[in-house]
Amino acid sequence: MSIFPTPSGPEKVTYQGKIIEVVEQPMKIGEKSLTFEFARRAPGTRLIIPTSDGKIILTKEYRPEIKGYDYRLPGGKVFDTLKEYNSFLKTNGDIKAKAREAAVKEAREEVALIASDAELFGISKCGTTVEWDLYYFVINSYTKEAQQDLEAGENITIVPTTLAEAKKMCLNGSIQEERSALMLLRYLNK
Repeated sequence: MSIFPTPSGPEKVTYQGKIIEVVEQPMKIGEKSLTFEFARRAPGTRLIIPTSDGKIILTKEYRPEIKGYDYRLPGGKVFDTLKEYNSFLKTNGDIKAKAREAAVKEAREEVALIASDAELFGISKCGTTVEWDLYYFVINSYTKEAQQDLEAGENITIVPTTLAEAKKMCLNGSIQEERSALMLLRYLNK
């Protein structure tokens, strides 16, 4: 008899939007039956880009959820819709490879860099009740593109930042995506 929750039946999607779905999962813990509920969102990618002059590239981006600007690691979605993500999951494809492709794309679009490599630094799991993984890549080798290729509604300024200032921004809340602040601190302290 297992003391750990184990799935005891198929998932049931109770709500599905463009990028988020709510899922119920029947579970068993020993003889007890429960239903776990969680939200699933397609994964995202974030980029840690050191420069040759000892800085790190951040972006200053208008974010509607905070009704203002935030300093961020460049990045975006691995899939544009949940439907694309769910279709990909059925293929048993390599999610890390797909996230790497998205990282290279986001480097070009958001910070006008053609990435020669993208090394996986870490994966941030959101939590038990929200499945939304962020894949963090270090971009060490790149060439500059002429200009950004922003999507409609994106307002992003490239901000090369000293390592000391980036660390301060992680700690003082200037980087409001706390998962990214933590990963950047890990990178800066390695």
